[in-house]
Amino acid sequence: MQRSRPGLRAPRPTPLLLLLLGLLPLVSLASLGAGCKSDKGYAWNLPNGFPKPKVPEDNPMNPAKVELGRRLFYDVRLSITGQYSCGSCHQQKHAFTDGRAQALGATGQLHPRGSMSLANVAYSTSYGWANPILTSVEKQALIPLFIEHPVELGLAGHENELLARLRDDGRYPGEFAAAFPEDKGKEPITMSHVVRAIGAFERTLISCDSVYDRYTQGHDDGAMSESAKRGEVLFNSERLECFHCHGGFNFTDSTIYEGKAFVEAAYHNNGLYNIDGKGTYPPSNTGVHEVSGNPLDMGRFKAPTLRNIALTAPYMHDGSIATLEEVIDHYAAGGRTIHGGPYAGDGSKNPNKSSFVQGFQLTAEERQDLLAFLRSLTDQTFVNDPKFSDLGL
Repeated sequence: MQRSRPGLRAPRPTPLLLLLLGLLPLVSLASLGAGCKSDKGYAWNLPNGFPKPKVPEDNPMNPAKVELGRRLFYDVRLSITGQYSCGSCHQQKHAFTDGRAQALGATGQLHPRGSMSLANVAYSTSYGWANPILTSVEKQALIPLFIEHPVELGLAGHENELLARLRDDGRYPGEFAAAFPEDKGKEPITMSHVVRAIGAFERTLISCDSVYDRYTQGHDDGAMSESAKRGEVLFNSERLECFHCHGGFNFTDSTIYEGKAFVEAAYHNNGLYNIDGKGTYPPSNTGVHEVSGNPLDMGRFKAPTLRNIALTAPYMHDGSIATLEEVIDHYAAGGRTIHGGPYAGDGSKNPNKSSFVQGFQLTAEERQDLLAFLRSLTDQTFVNDPKFSDLGL
């Protein structure tokens, strides 16, 4: 299995990257996501099979902080245009994606990649499609807020303006103070508190009540169809190899939780492109290679959770595969062949492709069984739960 490699380097020091490295005074990141411990002051109410998420020592969970983060997550004042929020690209009905092939920023800039699902983001070891440097929800939250190329929420250089907006809102001062009681006597509304509150809310976005969960947890013996059960066997077979990259309770191989001793962030090349026969990917989307500079990292991306996969189309990091049926075709072929245009090439022959993407054959019935299993991972409770919805301004 292909894994992240040492020697990762940051790209050229843009203001955003300086911010992430703690070299700008806007937010102190010295301890964000540093040591972690069990969060004993918060009731997670998790079902069997779902361990407690790890929580940073400097950002313990509490109900007031979660509710504040929820309000901030949907507050359009956290964008330069006053029309976009975190929730614009992470919509609950789409399992906190946006249904687009490529995300669209507040100023109309099209992004090279799609918005990742936030379902069970509390269990992630790294964030984004291909950035091993982003190892906490709090660090990741800085990207949409301040990235300049391309713009997402567009707040770079407007931090004081944002804080003034929040301080002028009659509700926010009290809500921030309640969320961060340990900072009593200090200014409650800071950028550090903004990103910590958003991170706390995002950790609560746990999807655990799909048809599959109700069946495997013993709540409803008839929840899964016989077809879906057969599909699960196929999914977990060495013949298809799906489980290697999409295994465990969260259907991904990059998972962390309280008590887990070994932490690993895995990235894979699945043969989506092979432009020149040497493994090259489109220049704006080369995966971990963009951060590491290592040619062997070309085309390596994170394997996202498959929970709610039927709701998160289109697929792949760039949304270039439209349907689940086409996703199965891609893996059955051992990689995608593009016959014409600037990205033409046979992905099945990509020299950097994961050894688990070898291709397979399915009967028509087996294909429907696999689809039935993938659809059984849909959690209607999660995408309709009012505690995750917009509080309104």
